[in-house]
Amino acid sequence: MIWYIAFGSAVGGVLRYLLGGLIQRATSGTFPLGTLVINITGSFLLGLLYRYSADSAAITPEVRAMLTIGLCGGYTTFSTFSYETVRLLEDGEIGRAVVYIGLSVVIAVAATMLGVVAGRELLALRRA
Repeated sequence: MIWYIAFGSAVGGVLRYLLGGLIQRATSGTFPLGTLVINITGSFLLGLLYRYSADSAAITPEVRAMLTIGLCGGYTTFSTFSYETVRLLEDGEIGRAVVYIGLSVVIAVAATMLGVVAGRELLALRRA
């Protein structure tokens, strides 16, 4: 089980690094948009994978752990989000920090809910 999680974490971490960096370079701003996108897409992916794999016999417990604990855990960046929020606050960017916190929390929770719904729908299609 540990190796499955370790592999998923490695893949998720590399994806986070590549995609987050790509987005941040493309926007060339100081707002942490790369981390925001990672947190939202990671939340959606976790909801989707959890809902789908929890009710699918096609996915073993090891693969489920690799995808949810490993991949999503390595991909999402809550600690980075926290640090970037503190940096915004330290720089006196209180309004931007509040917007960042609000968008991250509200949209990430909504993305997780959408992922759960998408996983449920995939299961329904598979069973039909």
